[in-house]
Amino acid sequence: MQDTLQKGDRVLVDKLTPWFGSEPERGEVVVFHDPDNWLAGEPTPNPNAIQKALSWIGLMPSAEEKDLIKRVVAVGGDTVECKGTAPLKVNGHALKEPYLYPGDTPCTVDDTGGQFKVKVPEGKIWVMGDHRQNSLDSRYHQQDKNKGFVPVDNVVGRAIVVAWPPTRWSTLPVPDTYDQGLSAAAAPGVLGLAGAVPLVLWRRKKRV
Repeated sequence: MQDTLQKGDRVLVDKLTPWFGSEPERGEVVVFHDPDNWLAGEPTPNPNAIQKALSWIGLMPSAEEKDLIKRVVAVGGDTVECKGTAPLKVNGHALKEPYLYPGDTPCTVDDTGGQFKVKVPEGKIWVMGDHRQNSLDSRYHQQDKNKGFVPVDNVVGRAIVVAWPPTRWSTLPVPDTYDQGLSAAAAPGVLGLAGAVPLVLWRRKKRV
């Protein structure tokens, strides 16, 4: 997710809203449980008692879960495609993606998933990293049991604020390009900071 997120960033995640039936929307940065071994080979931490307690109350990520953080590009019913190097299209609408890592192109030209056209099933989302040339996201997991889609039930919540370090403090709003009437999907709901808890979420590795 570089440069939107950097190594060591801590983010606040709205974990409350999903509990009340809200679903991920296009453009949101979301945290989700590994859908099908995307983090193969990544070590699982062995927390001490204090870390376990902090995890239980939501001040640290769960040691039992391997979570990822990506941007939602498309939701159930959408058709998303990459042809050539640019632009990424959702339901035929070209996205303007100023959040991409400098020098990256919206689409990658390779034969392992960079070129695609898929329709997202209901109850699933299609996610992509902002460092488009260095992200093993939905594109590169099309052979797994979910065909690269992430089940909505795997979503922990929406990342809404970069909270630490203080010099990196910033919000994570939905970019304007997703507000162009891409489809008849419902408008994003109101998110409250009351349901936000901090998580250490991002590691600077291609598979994340």
